[in-house]
Amino acid sequence: MVWSGAVTLFGLCGLFMSVLVTESTGATAALLGLLTASIALGIVVPVLLWVDRLEAEPARTMWFAFLWGALVSTAGALLLNDIGMAFFAGLHLDPVFTGAVLVAPVVEEALKCLGVLVIFLVARREFNGVVDGIVYAGMVAVGFAFIENIIYLGGAYNELGAPGLLGIFVMRVLVSPFAHPMFTICFGIALGMITHRRRWRYAFIPLIGFVAAVFLHFLWNFAALSTIDGFLLAYVLVQVPLFIGFVLLLFYSRRQESRMLREHLTGYGLNGWFTPAEVAMLISPRERRRARAWAKGVGGTRAEQAMEAFQDESSELAIARHHLERGDPDPVWRHRERALLHTVQARRATFAAPLQTPQPYAAAQRIVPVPHKL
Repeated sequence: MVWSGAVTLFGLCGLFMSVLVTESTGATAALLGLLTASIALGIVVPVLLWVDRLEAEPARTMWFAFLWGALVSTAGALLLNDIGMAFFAGLHLDPVFTGAVLVAPVVEEALKCLGVLVIFLVARREFNGVVDGIVYAGMVAVGFAFIENIIYLGGAYNELGAPGLLGIFVMRVLVSPFAHPMFTICFGIALGMITHRRRWRYAFIPLIGFVAAVFLHFLWNFAALSTIDGFLLAYVLVQVPLFIGFVLLLFYSRRQESRMLREHLTGYGLNGWFTPAEVAMLISPRERRRARAWAKGVGGTRAEQAMEAFQDESSELAIARHHLERGDPDPVWRHRERALLHTVQARRATFAAPLQTPQPYAAAQRIVPVPHKL
C-alpha cells in the first residue's frame, strides 16, 4: 500500500516536472542540462555508497530517497517558492533576493527533510543510526540537486549559450556538488541520533538538525547572490571548512559503524556463532570483497551469492543486537535476531563447512560483552 502510493506520487510529480522543465528550457537545453547534471551524480552517489558499504541499505529505500528528492521535493519547491516570491513582491521587496535567501532555504529543506522523516517513520527497521541518516538524507538531497541543476544548466544555455552552461557547470557541478547533501545531512544525523530512543522528548534534536540545514542553505544562497569577492570569501571561510568537516564526519561515522559491528559480532563469536576469521572479514570492506571472490572460486555464482547474503545478514544481526542492548522495546528485534542466527548458519553451509554446534539460541541472548577497546 505504501509503495503503490509512492509510485503514484512519483509518477504524477515526474510528469509535472518533465512538462515544466521542457517548457521552461526547451528540449535541447533540457537534454544538455541532464547530461551535465549527471556528472554530479557520479561524484556524490559513490561517496554515499562508500559510507554505506558495511551495512548496505535496501535498494528500494535508496531509490525512494532519490526519487523523493528529485520529484516530490522539486515539484513542491517550485510551487511554494513562487508563492513565497509573490508574497514578498506584494510587500514591495525584491522577490529574487527574498525568494533565494528567505523562502528557498526553508521551503527546500522542509521538503527534503520530509522525505528523510518518511523513511525514518515508515522504514524504521532500515534506519539504524547516524550512518543511515547520512546516506538517506544525502540521497534525497542528491535527487533534488540533480533536477535543480538541470533547470539551472538548461536556463544558462538558453540565455548565454555554451559559455553560460560552462559557468554554471563549474559553479554547481564541479565546485559545489556536495552543497545540498551537506545541508540536508544535518537533519539526517539528528534523526540518526534518536534512532534508539524514538520518544517525543527527543524531538528537539531533529528540530535542531532542521534549523542547521536551513541556516547553512541560507548562508550558501546569500553568498551566491553577493559580489564575486563576497562569494569567494564565503566559499573559503565557510564552505571549505564545512566540506572538510563533512568528510571527517563520514570517516568518523564509518569507523563507529565498524566498531559496532566488531563489538557485537565478536560477542556472537565468543558464543560460537562466528569464527575469528569471519569476524575480521565482516568488519572490513576489502576482506568482504576478497571473501566473495574466494567463494565464487570454490563454489561458483551460487556460493558467491550466499557469501554476499551471509555478509549482509551478519551486519543486520549486529544491528539487531545493538537495538536490543540499547533497550529498544520493539519485540521485532528479538525475533529478527533469532531468525538471522539460523539464516546465517544456512548461508555458511553453501560455501563452507558448518561450525561446531554453537551455543543455543537461549545462550545467544546472553552474548558475552566485548571490551570497547576492540
